This record gives sequence, structure tokens and C-alpha cells, in this order.
Amino acid sequence: MTKQVSNKTSDNKKSLIDVVRLTKTFEDITAVNDISFSLNQGDIFGFLGPNGAGKTTTINMLTGLSRPNSGTIKVAGLDCDKNPKAAQHLIGIVPDESNLYPELSGFDNLCFCASLYGIHKKERRKRAEELLQTFGLKEAANRKFGGYSKGMKRKLTIAAGIIHRPPILFLDEPTTGIDVASARQIRQLISDLNSDGTTIFLTTHYIEEAERLCNRIAFIVKGRIARIDTFENLMRQTQEQYVVQFSFQEATDKACENILTAFPDLHCQNSPGGVRVKSYHPIRVGPLVRLLEDNGIEVSEARKIHPTLEDVFVKITGIEVGIMKKEKEKMKMGDNA
Repeated sequence: MTKQVSNKTSDNKKSLIDVVRLTKTFEDITAVNDISFSLNQGDIFGFLGPNGAGKTTTINMLTGLSRPNSGTIKVAGLDCDKNPKAAQHLIGIVPDESNLYPELSGFDNLCFCASLYGIHKKERRKRAEELLQTFGLKEAANRKFGGYSKGMKRKLTIAAGIIHRPPILFLDEPTTGIDVASARQIRQLISDLNSDGTTIFLTTHYIEEAERLCNRIAFIVKGRIARIDTFENLMRQTQEQYVVQFSFQEATDKACENILTAFPDLHCQNSPGGVRVKSYHPIRVGPLVRLLEDNGIEVSEARKIHPTLEDVFVKITGIEVGIMKKEKEKMKMGDNA
């Protein structure tokens, strides 16, 4: 898959955020457990994990919305515990759910956000108009935010997060719940912001989104970081793995069961329209096709594919990516109930 950013390494770059042994508990629950990492200038840093892994709790601590029980956070060398306001002026925040005012227009929302950072009236109006143009929202500038589509709301929320031109931007699940076209636009905006010099901390449960955008990635599970590395180093783990995608004429839940019974040395998982078979040895496609068709499963296509970041995530964490998506969908349904 072609990544949208050319920036892929963090060698010899200035560290903008340093997190050391950060821990956060809620009564008897440890949401974030002794994590350490750095965010380098120019990074798009992906923070990946299932619902409840500690992603949002971590962002809340890094942006000053929540205090850790222990550990230190430094933003551009500033201790966030000792200089919280100075540190907060260096960051922009785009939460999972919009924090803008539905009764205000898009233009007025941006102007209000600019005023919170002490930007003078003339400058904030100019900046708001500039961002509305950049984000393709100029025609909706005077419409109430509450009447915007989900994609438009997300774009304006990102615009509000960078109204003060912060060097660091935090994005919490930026494309969740919006249509495919809007998600594509948001990813391009993220890439453009990074190309213009903004360092980005991105949480997402969409593995393919991290694969397209991020140059450094951390996997967090149950409050602990399971692995943190560059995109390239993570992908090297799958270089010797062989993968074949089987597509079927009709959906079935029996394919993996049949394959694993006959070939226990293979790994099999369900995928849209079929199954994905993996091995550290070359896979003979013919015997698998015959096995499936002997069991009444008609194979429409069998193709070898290159492993993805999703394969790395599953290998390191043991969590199937489909579970992450289902958890997020359930959470969203609950919010809308």
C-alpha cells in the first residue's frame, strides 16, 4: 500500500514530547500502566489499540485534561506538571467527539476558539476565513455547526484544533463515524498538515489508516505498550510470511475449520468475502482449493498477497482487528441510543 507521507524515519530529529513511566488509575482499574515513549518533530505517530486499551486516557494526560498518578510528561522541554499553560499553547486537540457549539456558525466557532488563545479580533477573523477556505467549508461558513454533516463537523473540529498554529496536533479517532469520501479528505488534510511541519499524535483503531499515514507506531493493549517502532521495522517482521487470500462465491463460517483440521500448521482467519491463510513456509494453493471445494465451498479467487500492518498487529498483540472494529461500532451505537 502506498503511504501518503514521505516522512518515514525519525533519525536525528528533535524530540517534542517525552513521556516517562506514565501511569493512570481509576479506583481499582489501571487504565495506563507505566508507559514511556517520545514523539519526534515531523512524526505522524500512530497510537493503536482496541477500545479500552488506554488510548484516550493517554491523550487526556498528554493534553492536560487529566493528571497522571505517576510519571512525567514534557512538551518541547516544558514539564507539563510545572508549566501546564505554556505547554498547552504548543498543542492542538481534536477529540473523538466534537467540542464545538452547535448553535454557532462555523465561522463564529473558529473565531471563538481563536479568542481562547488570545488571538486579536482582526487576526482571528483572517485565520478563520483562511481555514474555512483550506478545509473546503467556505460556503458553509455562516451555517450553524449543528446542521453540518459528520464529515464537515470533523473538518471544522480539526480546523479549530490548529487555529493557533500549534507545532503538535493530537487527533483522537479522526475518521470514526464518517463516510468514505470524507475520511479520505481527512487523511489528506492530515498528510498536508504534516508536510507543512505539524507533528501529529494519532489514535485510531483503523489499522489501514495508520498504515497509510504513520511513520512511527505504538501498539497499546490493556494499558501497556506492547511494541513501539518505525513503520519499516514493524513491517520487517512479516517479510518471511506467506499469505494467500481465498474469496468465495457464498459466505461461510466453515472454511477456516476445514483448513485447520487438514493443515494444522497453517494460520487461518476470516476476511471479507473469504478467508486469509498465512504460513512461514510457501503455501500450496491447489490442495487448499480442492479441500474447500470437496467440502462444498466454491472458491472464486485465490491470490497471494503481501502482509500488512494488520498482520503485524495481530502477531504482536494477539488481537484480531475485526474485534477492534466491532467494539468501536458497539460503542458508537450506545452513544446514539
